Amino acid sequence: MAAGGPRLPDTVLFEIFLYLDHADVLSVGLVCQQWRAVARDEFLWKELFYRYYRVSRDVPRHPAAVSWYDEFQRLYDTIPCVEVQALKEHNDQVLHLSFSHSGCLFASCSKDCTVKIWSNELDISLQHSSNMRPYNWSYTQFSQFNSDDSLLLVSGVFVGPHNSSSGEIAVISMENFTLLSRVRNKPYDVFGCWLNETNLISGNLHRIGRITSCSVLWLNNAFQGIESENVNVVKRLFKIQNLNASTIRTVMVADCSRYDSPDLLLDYEEQLAASSTCPVFDLGSDSEEEEPKPKQPPEPAIQELPDAGGVPAEDGLQQFFDDIMEGRMRPAMTETELETKVAELFVRNRTKPPESNLLPTDSNSKTKYLIFTTGCLTYSPHQIGIKRILPHQMTTAGPVLGEERRSDEFFDSLDHVIDIHGHIIGMGLSPDHRYLYVNSRAWPRDCVISDPMQPPPIAEEIDLHVFDLKTMKEVKRALRAHRAYTPNEECFFIFLDVSKDFVASGAEDRHGYIWDRHYNICLAKLQHDNVVNSVAFSPVEQELLLTASDDTTIKVWRSPRAVRIRQARRPRPRKLLFSWLMNQKS
Repeated sequence: MAAGGPRLPDTVLFEIFLYLDHADVLSVGLVCQQWRAVARDEFLWKELFYRYYRVSRDVPRHPAAVSWYDEFQRLYDTIPCVEVQALKEHNDQVLHLSFSHSGCLFASCSKDCTVKIWSNELDISLQHSSNMRPYNWSYTQFSQFNSDDSLLLVSGVFVGPHNSSSGEIAVISMENFTLLSRVRNKPYDVFGCWLNETNLISGNLHRIGRITSCSVLWLNNAFQGIESENVNVVKRLFKIQNLNASTIRTVMVADCSRYDSPDLLLDYEEQLAASSTCPVFDLGSDSEEEEPKPKQPPEPAIQELPDAGGVPAEDGLQQFFDDIMEGRMRPAMTETELETKVAELFVRNRTKPPESNLLPTDSNSKTKYLIFTTGCLTYSPHQIGIKRILPHQMTTAGPVLGEERRSDEFFDSLDHVIDIHGHIIGMGLSPDHRYLYVNSRAWPRDCVISDPMQPPPIAEEIDLHVFDLKTMKEVKRALRAHRAYTPNEECFFIFLDVSKDFVASGAEDRHGYIWDRHYNICLAKLQHDNVVNSVAFSPVEQELLLTASDDTTIKVWRSPRAVRIRQARRPRPRKLLFSWLMNQKS
């Protein structure tokens, strides 16, 4: 069938594809001859691809694809959408999942206050369970393996005196599952994360006023109980002022060393420039009119923070108080507005300036970014803060309070801020740490926040934004499909995960979702009986995905191709021997 000649209807072609995918093509005679012609028709498969998957025609083919037929088959056959196992060992809501870097183990956290370690073999099985109730924990909420998979960081909610709750981080050895150390973590939704093989980051919160506070981020040695008599086991990293009831939460670390050799470039022009040895040609730019695009919500604002110079704090603060006493402040300020204004003036000249030239200049850079949610208008997290971690800060050696500070460097400033204009409910890094994916629920377009304790209403539709950490710019349009229903004051984190080609997320609509990172399309919905809190791809096999739900189960999903391969590996019963044995019994 020559390109440009008469073409079969899309539905017929797809039925042929499905049939031949499961049939012995050598036995179908005439159809097989027709199929060879169809499979060679690139124009036809491109048409079918764009129409069936509803991909915009300005999106080029995946840079690693050999043909449009192979690309069609990839999206049909390699999505982990077949449920192969349901794990029911937890007896309460399952909140989080994390794989080891080798893919051999994964951990699960739950409201039943256990962290369970699972072995990822032919059939997944439980290897160990640690109950954290003896340490006054209410539940476990997050876990992360260190880079060599020898240690597991587990974060949970700790119940202290008078039933006050904050967070705590435990470090568990993977050699014998012993508890090595415990670190206080406040607020509990800082979660915590590894900076390197033996050092982890935790948080603390100090109240300054009713809606003003200071977040301190600490670097901790994982072996505190063993090494505390000989070396420093803790060091202050950063001290950041919070305004309008905001706090720092959800910390994670991005490694800049792989930015120049990412697994997948999401900018199409950059893809073309990077593929000069293997150019990608647009074979099908036709004159079909595109449907009018709906109006998009305002794009997240990415801002470099200004220097902390200007009017000296003392002069500005004194002038402000003089204006109040002499009645020059109109209109009258509320108590909340007054506290925020005083805090802003006080901190103006007591903050260390941001690092210059934030973007890494070479691929061998040892720079790491500390990424976290924060805010400036209300308590709900609506901004992403980025702070560079320099090489000398990556160890607990040196003074506990860090390098000596001048009086005008009492606080640390953020190096970069991304304003999301909505409530952030999830973040995840691509495997190469080049891209940051952010789940958020948008605020109304022109909303005004007059009271930090009353944030705007949030949308039920979840937006999944993508940011390039090399350029600090948003790339692509926000992904959509998943939904959430809880209001601001009850909103909780929904964990997402990113593989080389896919991104997945949970949702409150009882489904997990999978999108293709290159084409920006939703590929699968994975059903549960309740809220899906967390998803996790195997880091060595993106055709394996786990989902965790409030229905107390962990579901294991594999691609159709992986299911066929695993079934072929299983020993099949020998029918002749079975028949002979049955005849002997009779």
